[in-house]
Parts: sequence; C-alpha cells; structure tokens
Amino acid sequence: MEILWILIILIAVIFVIAVGIYNALVNLRNRCDNSWAQVDVQLRRRYDLIPNLVETVKGYAKHEREVFEKVTEARSKAINAGTVKEQGQAENMLTGALKSLFAVVENYPELKANQNFLMLQEELAGTEGKIAYARQFYNDTVMKFSVKQQVFPSNIIANMFNFKEKEYFEIEEPAAREPVDVKF
Repeated sequence: MEILWILIILIAVIFVIAVGIYNALVNLRNRCDNSWAQVDVQLRRRYDLIPNLVETVKGYAKHEREVFEKVTEARSKAINAGTVKEQGQAENMLTGALKSLFAVVENYPELKANQNFLMLQEELAGTEGKIAYARQFYNDTVMKFSVKQQVFPSNIIANMFNFKEKEYFEIEEPAAREPVDVKF
C-alpha cells in the first residue's frame, strides 16, 4: 500500500512539473508573438514616415526620380514581407534606399535647412532607435524560447506539443561589421 502512495505522489509531481513546463513554453511563445507585434508597430511607423520624407525631398530634387522609385519599391517590399527572414531582407533593402535618399539631400543645402524635412528626419531617427530596441527585445525573447525548447526536460514537452522555433529578426548592418578607419 505504501508503494502505491509513493507511486501516486511521484506521478502527481511529474504531472505538476510537466504542466509548469508547458505553461512556461506557452508564455514564452506568446511573449515572442507580442514582441514581434511591437517590432511591427515600429516598422509600420517607419513606413508611414517615408512617403512624407520622399515628398519633401521631391520638392527640392525633382530630377532624382530613380532614388525615389527605389525608396518606394523598397518600402512596398518591406510592408508586404511575410516571414521574419523576408522582413529582415526587405529592411536591408529599405535602409540602403534611404541612405541613397539622404545622400541626395546632401546636395541641397536649402532642403537640409527645411523645418519640415528636419522634423521628419528627427522622427525617422527616433523611430530607427525604437526599431533597434524592439528588435533586440524580440531576439532576446526568441533566444529564451529556443533555450527553453532545447534543454532537458522541457525539450520533451516542447516536442510532444509541437512547439516550433521562432526566427531571429536580423538586419544586415554592414557598417557595423567593417573595421573602423581611424585617421589622425
């Protein structure tokens, strides 16, 4: 009889542990989804600013049509990206197009002094910072979720209930990977 009670208690403890692991996995999966939604909010804000920025620059640099088309095309691809990986690739393309746009701005001193342009540029810079923070938070959450899925014994529960890994949101930042050129 005593062995039966020990067996019942052991099964109950295992069940409670399994439920706790399952709930932790669900919690992390939901945090990943929520943090991706926060990234998406900031990206949408960025996409909303871009047409105003392009229109402001167009008023000064009418003959730079190719640059405007590249920015518009890159924005469209970024808005329509389906997966996290596609979003990262589209963001790389959009960042490159925006760099070209800001290079054009350098040729127009009166545009650089325009209050509307300066306000849009400042708002875009603030949004870029928010995107970087949201991306870091999302990637940290994905990492915690991945670790939880891979360590024992939670990997057993994750496999039993078919928890899928989430993709990291990676944006290529070539300037950050290149060696710094210091000149005195």
